[in-house]
Amino acid sequence: MSTRESFNPESYELDKSFRLTRFTELKGTGCKVPQDVLQKLLESLQENHFQEDEQFLGAVMPRLGIGMDTCVIPLRHGGLSLVQTTDYIYPIVDDPYMMGRIACANVLSDLYAMGVTECDNMLMLLGISNKMTDRERDKVMPLIIQGFKDAAEEAGTSVTGGQTVLNPWIVLGGVATTVCQPNEFIMPDNAVPGDVLVLTKPLGTQVAVAVHQWLDIPEKWNKIKLVVTQEDVELAYQEAMMNMARLNRTAAGLMHTFNAHAATDITGFGILGHAQNLAKQQRNEVSFVIHNLPVLAKMAAVSKACGNMFGLMHGTCPETSGTKAVRTDPPLAKGNRPSGEDAPGRGLTADAPSTRSQRAAAARA
Repeated sequence: MSTRESFNPESYELDKSFRLTRFTELKGTGCKVPQDVLQKLLESLQENHFQEDEQFLGAVMPRLGIGMDTCVIPLRHGGLSLVQTTDYIYPIVDDPYMMGRIACANVLSDLYAMGVTECDNMLMLLGISNKMTDRERDKVMPLIIQGFKDAAEEAGTSVTGGQTVLNPWIVLGGVATTVCQPNEFIMPDNAVPGDVLVLTKPLGTQVAVAVHQWLDIPEKWNKIKLVVTQEDVELAYQEAMMNMARLNRTAAGLMHTFNAHAATDITGFGILGHAQNLAKQQRNEVSFVIHNLPVLAKMAAVSKACGNMFGLMHGTCPETSGTKAVRTDPPLAKGNRPSGEDAPGRGLTADAPSTRSQRAAAARA
């Protein structure tokens, strides 16, 4: 997907000051309920990690429920499993078409974290802001829908329905569903000591989109203009937007090629939060030691200049349609990085020592 020209509201008969991101007070996946609070709220829904099904002669069928990227539910017939996920976000970029693509990629990313490459069906969830004028609604929402549809088609699936409502803020999301044979998905629980961790995209999207909005807010721009130029911000914003709209589908296929043992996508809880969640799922006694964070150019300096308000170098900065963290055998991270839309790598490695004391994942930036 090539770089797009900046969205020009006047080309769509909108006021030149129109900004999609003004139709929400929270950005992207920065709307997440804190992880510890969420886990307590969802305790009553938690299913056992594995379930024995008598239809399959006592064989243990994998079952994944609350807390990870998707649910994996054994079906009653044929030894198949339902793999399903749902997600939604608020506007994070001002280009409606790209925002639609990002919303779709964000939903699909949860399937790809399971090594699933084929999605059978998608639904779209759309909240139209009741603060939009009729002209804004009629010009902007079709662009968002088209972006979502195009990303779904790129993923080899289609949007067959969903739900559309009025809402104070714009809401964009959906449901992705597929039915898989056991060899078509990879349970995220088989990390072993000696595995390495690779990422499919750099971190820092939340910082990049936030500081891009600060270009229109002098009091905020003045705080960072000594460490970053307007050109730096524009470049980081464009790269962040293209990265968020890029599917992790190729990486999902490569998980099978390179015998990946576990994976998760990095979104609202930041790399540290998702690493901790993934560590808890493992069968073996392992810890995830992160010693290098690949970040969009200049965004680490911006984060530091802001007093680490974003938590980027602490591993707690939210990402939207973020990178996928894959634990695999060392060869993939040692030069066998394929070229393509989302080649894993970008310099992040990790160890997995078999000591319980480090299991919560120590992030070392």
